[in-house]
Amino acid sequence: MPKAVLTRRAALAGAALTLSAPAVLGQAKSRYAGTTIRGAAFSLPFHSYLRDYFPEFEDRTGIKIDFDIQAFPVYNQRMDLELSTGGSSYDVIIVTFIYQGRWIGAGWVTDLDEFTSDKNATPPDWEPADFVSGAQSSLRDAKGHTYGYGVEAGAMLLYAGRGDLIEKAGLAMPTTMDALIKVCDAVHGKAGGVAAWTADKLHHWNWPPYLMNLGGRIFKDPPQNLTPTLDTPEAAQSAQWYADLIMKYGPSGILSYTDDQSLQSQLSGRANMRTNALTWGLPLAKDPASTVKNTVRYGMVPAGPAGAFPGSNCHGFGIPAGSRNKGAAWEFIKWALSKEMLSRLVKDHGYPSVCRRSVIESEAFKQALTLNGQDVASLYLKVLELGGQGGYMKYRTVPVFPQVGDKINRAIEAIATKQQDAPTALRNAQAQAIEAIKLGGYKTDL
Repeated sequence: MPKAVLTRRAALAGAALTLSAPAVLGQAKSRYAGTTIRGAAFSLPFHSYLRDYFPEFEDRTGIKIDFDIQAFPVYNQRMDLELSTGGSSYDVIIVTFIYQGRWIGAGWVTDLDEFTSDKNATPPDWEPADFVSGAQSSLRDAKGHTYGYGVEAGAMLLYAGRGDLIEKAGLAMPTTMDALIKVCDAVHGKAGGVAAWTADKLHHWNWPPYLMNLGGRIFKDPPQNLTPTLDTPEAAQSAQWYADLIMKYGPSGILSYTDDQSLQSQLSGRANMRTNALTWGLPLAKDPASTVKNTVRYGMVPAGPAGAFPGSNCHGFGIPAGSRNKGAAWEFIKWALSKEMLSRLVKDHGYPSVCRRSVIESEAFKQALTLNGQDVASLYLKVLELGGQGGYMKYRTVPVFPQVGDKINRAIEAIATKQQDAPTALRNAQAQAIEAIKLGGYKTDL
């Protein structure tokens, strides 16, 4: 796996890609030939791979592409300001998952149905319906209109770097929360002090699956009713369970871990299990620096009494409402997310986060995601499909989630460090979330 995966939010920060190539004689050009479009995104492996093919896009269409890549927080801050002021600086952007509710709801990005419903703009074999519904659900509004197409899907899985320790204990990869604790008890501190668990400090991503597993939720009925529901018995029970998991079974200093540090703890064999998006599990089997290539095991996020709710998200290419080159921008999106291009990224780079079903079900994708003899491709697709069922990931795309997520992070830290018990920490988070929601101009039932 390329090292770009290990620093996906920072490796390309500040880079600007401006590529051009001579026209190919005799090739029909787009009606937008001669246009220059400007794109922007935060750093993802997808963009690092795709830039190598930009000259082909110019050859084929005659459209020039100037593409800025920024660090994740910088991009979101700048793009939120750009869109909110009706700016026309960009023609193609990444519609970031946690901002999709805000940007789509405010009308700041373009309804792409106008292009996909026009046979002159989009040929039938491009097949919008080929994008997995679970990945696309957050990129649609309540009326079913589409404002982006998936570039990268994050499918949360469970992976154990030292699966051999689990097997030596006579156990299997855990499929329930109770079984997970049993495995942690059996393997923690074994083989030279390997920690049973690892995680990063984004508790607002890591904790909600276990909250929902126990029957809790973040909001009452998102996106219609944003009343927070953090002060329930189910929330307190799951928050205490999760805090105990990371503190009892995690490595020293886990509360300060970034996602890269958590990954490194698995790559080096210092920590065993983790739940996170597949992007962070693939290096265990693929990265040259991995010490656990032959012992890594993959599975679904453990379920609870209320079911299984593995996290899933999707960042998509969209077109700002203020763009003056929407037709040319659609030509770029159509090319970048075509079956042909995505298949090449899988074949040439082993790209693991595709959103098209036909590519996911292809033999090339299955081969790329057969990791240490395990069919991870089927697990990936299952999580994306689950994410589209019942809309349980809607909580994460509402406009106020970034503010509420910050309150969740603080509450989990307070519980983990025993500064507050779970009910108290979550009552405080509830009150702070209500205040933030109201400051954002939204109503609650409280």
